Amino acid sequence: MDITGKLIATCPQQGGTSKAGKEWKSQTFVLETQEQYPRKVAFELFGSKLDEFGALCKEGANLTVSFDIESREFNGRWYTSIRAWKVANSASQEPGAPAEDVPTFADLASAPSDPFGDSGSMPESKDLPF
Repeated sequence: MDITGKLIATCPQQGGTSKAGKEWKSQTFVLETQEQYPRKVAFELFGSKLDEFGALCKEGANLTVSFDIESREFNGRWYTSIRAWKVANSASQEPGAPAEDVPTFADLASAPSDPFGDSGSMPESKDLPF
């Protein structure tokens, strides 16, 4: 899944050592979409993804974030995380704007309403096998 918006908050980096003795680090960021009704979405970068994309995550930056949503159970309660696997600068594209190759509603509305031509009926073809 992807979401585009403006980075509005950066939480402190967290880290530690796992039970297996491996070092880990994680940081949470908050993105606000640029829609009629903006949504705020907190996502996290974990481990090597924080090293790879952390420099792009500056407050005020327009970003496109690709992420996975995962839920897990602990002591009878469910917890959901949004873990980013790719972050890209979206300064070249207006936040919330559709990609160039995706038709918009305006494109569909301007399409001809009669797909079979001016006759108003389906074209007859003598090549049909039935």
